[in-house]
Amino acid sequence: MKRTALATLLVALVLWTSAPGTAQARELIVSAAASLTDAFSDMEPAFEKAHPEVDVIMNFASSGALYRQIEQGAPADVYASANPKWMNKAVQNRFVAEDDVAVFARNALVLAVPSDNPASVSSLDDLTKRSVKSIGIGTPETVPAGQYAKGALVGADLYDHLSPKMIFGESVRQVLDYLVRGEIDCGFVYRTDAVKAGKDVSIVAEVPLENPVTYPVAVVLDSASDEAARKFVAFVLGGEGRALLEARGFKAP
Repeated sequence: MKRTALATLLVALVLWTSAPGTAQARELIVSAAASLTDAFSDMEPAFEKAHPEVDVIMNFASSGALYRQIEQGAPADVYASANPKWMNKAVQNRFVAEDDVAVFARNALVLAVPSDNPASVSSLDDLTKRSVKSIGIGTPETVPAGQYAKGALVGADLYDHLSPKMIFGESVRQVLDYLVRGEIDCGFVYRTDAVKAGKDVSIVAEVPLENPVTYPVAVVLDSASDEAARKFVAFVLGGEGRALLEARGFKAP
């Protein structure tokens, strides 16, 4: 596939961030949703210990942004999305094989507030109050957490009414950062993200969803390290990978 200038830049960035001292190892680029940052960062050294011939390079961003990178020809060996939407697009456009796609984890979407909860938010219904002036949400077009939140708010006939208050984030982790710094009154993040923030963020409600939050993973068809990529996916799906996911608050599919 012909690479665009952006893809070339992404290649340079990925290579620049690779760890020193692993030049002889086979590089494996794992493009994973931002909400997987902690769990997959745990997997990186665990997988490399079991497979010292492989140097795993993690590439975290929103699922939509990662898909666009792959579409534009950026190097990637494994793609792990935070929802089926972007994985389905990868299948439809033949960047991954449908038979290779496997769901490996579940999560929950929550409404969270800064620890001091200045706007006194305790439910979705509270978002219409005048005391709530800013609501953090991932950009629905590219951020799965934002897509889930928009779906829930549309279903509750609240989305258009609340739109003037919305502060959009480029990833769910950016929304979490806004919450930790107290820059928004409340926000929609995954339960695992809210738990990661510790005492700085409080969960006030789990958001009811029409479809559960699921994470699919697959080997990218253009992978230059197909064998290592399949080993990594097997690791994610296996007992050690599951244990590392559960330690970060993810549930089995």
